[in-house]
Amino acid sequence: MDDPDSARVAQVAAESTSHHGAGNAVDRFIHRFGRAAHVLAVLAVYAVVALAIGCAVAPALWLLVQWLPWAMTWGELLGWPLAGLGFGLAFLVAGFALLVVVPIFNWLLPTRVQAYHGAYYSIAAVPWFLHNALFYLARYTFLPYVTLTPFGPWFLSAMGMKVGHRAFINTEFISDPRLITLGDDVVIGGSVHLFAHFAGGGHLVIEPIVIERGATIGQKATVMGDVKIGAGAKILPHSVLLPGSRVGAGETWAGVPARPISAAEMEHVRQDIRGMTCDGE
Repeated sequence: MDDPDSARVAQVAAESTSHHGAGNAVDRFIHRFGRAAHVLAVLAVYAVVALAIGCAVAPALWLLVQWLPWAMTWGELLGWPLAGLGFGLAFLVAGFALLVVVPIFNWLLPTRVQAYHGAYYSIAAVPWFLHNALFYLARYTFLPYVTLTPFGPWFLSAMGMKVGHRAFINTEFISDPRLITLGDDVVIGGSVHLFAHFAGGGHLVIEPIVIERGATIGQKATVMGDVKIGAGAKILPHSVLLPGSRVGAGETWAGVPARPISAAEMEHVRQDIRGMTCDGE
């Protein structure tokens, strides 16, 4: 059986007759010197990332320069614990600074990623590449420390995600935040994966994710690009919504790939669970 994800990539690639930037000098260079262009792009992103890290770490270094001499005036018995406290505070200062610096860089640089169907290696894919590179700098460092605090949704909003009122987000496994919309009272369970892109065969597809008000995404579910989830819908844990999925308002979906689950089927599952619990007792 063909991989449904790959089939979807092939379908959207066939539907796309052109992509932004095709035929220009940069794309011709990329197409001819793909590996070299990739290395140059990665090095440029590393330079941007290093600058962002430097800006975030600077206030932490300033704090340490002020703190450590003062801490050691207390003698070794108290000085070393105070020095350790200073490093702990510096870590938090650098982390919160990163949550501010990254959105600023994201705003200043060409990261206005839009829906896109076309070649993976293309100048048109650069905003997507840069946007995610900046986001991952926080996602893989400090974001897990603030995911369940008010700072988490604030950072996601600052990166371009549309986050509704009272939305609950218990995951940092997110890509393409600028292409994700969460309605009011949406619940995103622990370790849910949200990413608004998919690729295969050299083709990249970037399409938005829309999750409407009151919907619930269960623990460790996966929601891919080009997915719309209606108001009040429920996605059961560990389910995978493939590109093109359209979940109606109030529906329940489950499985890999996810499919609609009727009320009768859900009740049957509940009865099975109750039966297993009783047998265990």
